Order: sequence, then structure tokens, then C-alpha cells
Amino acid sequence: MDPFPRTGFRQVLHVDRPDLSQSGRGGAPPPDAAARRRAQARSEEPAMRTLLTQPFTLKDVTRLRRKVAEEAERCGLSGPRLDDFVLAVHESVVNAVEHAGGHGHIKLWTVDGVLRCETTDRGEGIPEGYVAGDHRPSDMSYDGRGIYLIRRLCDMVDFRTGPFGTTVRITMRLPKVPGHGARGHMRRIRVAGDSRPPGRFTA
Repeated sequence: MDPFPRTGFRQVLHVDRPDLSQSGRGGAPPPDAAARRRAQARSEEPAMRTLLTQPFTLKDVTRLRRKVAEEAERCGLSGPRLDDFVLAVHESVVNAVEHAGGHGHIKLWTVDGVLRCETTDRGEGIPEGYVAGDHRPSDMSYDGRGIYLIRRLCDMVDFRTGPFGTTVRITMRLPKVPGHGARGHMRRIRVAGDSRPPGRFTA
């Protein structure tokens, strides 16, 4: 008599064999609908493109201004909006150099239809009375002019400051069609002259 009947062997195979029709390769369960949606959402997220990132000191200020202008223009900014963005970034760099130990770090990137620039320093922070930038300085005033300008030249500005440093993030929306920038309802601010002490404001 056969000690291992064929019928019993077939039953063991039937029980132990994975059902490949109901699982993925290797027996893993198929992804559910929620997982597929999450994967699709991640694939559709706008990719961040870094344009510039570097430390800076006083000797870098002029070259950085030119570099920021070049990158912003490539992204589609033009005319007054290009000028405003470049001036706002320049003021944030100069503030770090003049008030935060002479050096800082800059990062410029584009994502989701906007251009952003972030400057950071390790200074002692901005005094509370200057952060809001609500009051227009006098024509001959030196302190507070940079923050006042930065807040009014771009679409969005965020200041994070404290005793261990300051981060300024400047945002400008990019035009849908490169070369066709529009300021919308924001009022433009201009400064006559490019020297220190600064010149007078012009609106």
C-alpha cells in the first residue's frame, strides 16, 4: 500500500499554494485605491527648481544682484516686477551684511508658479518696532528703509527673526506667459539714487 496517497498530496498543494489571482507578485496584496491616489498626487506635485544657493559677504552683494536679476528674468519676470523683486532681494542681502555680522546665506528657487528668495543670517534679530514696516521712513532716514521697501515691492514677504538670526522669504508670482508681468493693485515704490545714505522715496 502506498503510504502517501496521491489525493492527499494534491490537497496539500492546493492548501499551500498562494492564490496569485488575488495578489501581486510574491503574494503581496494589490495597492488599494487610496494608495494609488496618493501615488498619483505625489507625481503631480510641482517640482522645486533651485536656481541659486550660496553664502555671501559684502564683496558678493553686487554680483548677487546681477545673478538674481538674470535668474528672475529667465523665469519670466520683466519690467517693473523684475526691478521690484531684484531690489527687494538686494535690500534683504544688504540688511544681513550691515546688521548681522557682515555675512549671510541666500537661496533662490521656483515652485508652483512663484519665484522665491530666502536670505538667512545669524545676527541678533530685528527689533520689534522695525519688523512690521508699517511706517514710511523719512527721506533722510537710514534705519527701517530696507524692511519698508521689501514689504511693498513683492507679492508676499515673511520675516522670522529672533536672538539667533533672521530669515526673510520673498515671493513673487510668475506670469503665465513669460515676459508679460503685471503688478495688479500693488503700489510701486521707488528710491532716487543708489548710494548710502539713501536718496528720497518716489511712489
